[in-house]
Amino acid sequence: MRIAVSRLPFLLQIARSGGVLAAAEALTLTPSAVSQQLARLEAEVRVPLVIRSPRGVTLTAAGRELVELAENVEREVNEAALRVGAASELPSGSVRLGAFQSFMSGVIAPALPRWRTELAGVHLETVEGEMPDLLRGLRTAAFDLVAIERDESIPPPPLGPGVREVPLLDDPWVLVAPAGTQAAMGVIELDQLRLPWLEVDRSSGVHQAAARVRDRLSSSTTSPHRYASHQSALALIAAGEGVALLPQLALQEFSLTGVETHELPGLGSRRISVRYRVGRKPDPAVGAAVEFLQLLTAPGETAADHPHR
Repeated sequence: MRIAVSRLPFLLQIARSGGVLAAAEALTLTPSAVSQQLARLEAEVRVPLVIRSPRGVTLTAAGRELVELAENVEREVNEAALRVGAASELPSGSVRLGAFQSFMSGVIAPALPRWRTELAGVHLETVEGEMPDLLRGLRTAAFDLVAIERDESIPPPPLGPGVREVPLLDDPWVLVAPAGTQAAMGVIELDQLRLPWLEVDRSSGVHQAAARVRDRLSSSTTSPHRYASHQSALALIAAGEGVALLPQLALQEFSLTGVETHELPGLGSRRISVRYRVGRKPDPAVGAAVEFLQLLTAPGETAADHPHR
């Protein structure tokens, strides 16, 4: 026995309307057209589906079974239509994101499984780079959006035509000192530090923050060692060679063996934002990426909140 699924809506409407005439009116068809479809359906199943009477029709046991099937088919079709409609509204395309090292490793990389789930239609390409390269890449359209950092004392670089900026988070600066420093001093006070400050490469995002903090001190000494990466700074500090400021976000990535961290008044924070290009027609994929980063860096968002991260 083979049933034409296309005939089931006629039986379903007959059951709901209580008769062929009422069903024909609801379907905007002639009564004979509805009767023909019912007759063909009964021929296919080889049993009567309705009992006709002057008052209308009553479903037989077989008719009730097919009506239940018709309702299931109707529900599945409607749910599928909703899913297709929702899928057609999801953003799609490609997004090229440039970011500095600690944002890439501390925020973007752990969130990639979540990206693939929430933005399945958006292909993400990431490139790690320094601030000048990121801004240049945005100007030349090598990137669709870039994550940038700056100390709170530094004004933001000019946006340029067709570029917008959205703040993401303020990442506190933390004093990192060799293990045992607090035990030796009792209370950590910047003016009383006996250890030198590690030199930091001018290309590092820490440079301006360290200069700002040290300018307020009555005196400070400089270590003969210069670093560019957070990992090198931690190694030098663990070796007892000096102290440094590091962003709290970056400290989450490394072992802090041999060092201790202190959040002190006046250290300030680095401001992290995302910049993106705006064309004549908004790009839904870029807009979705910006919104994703905003949600990802919102207060209270942690790796524990998201099993994928």
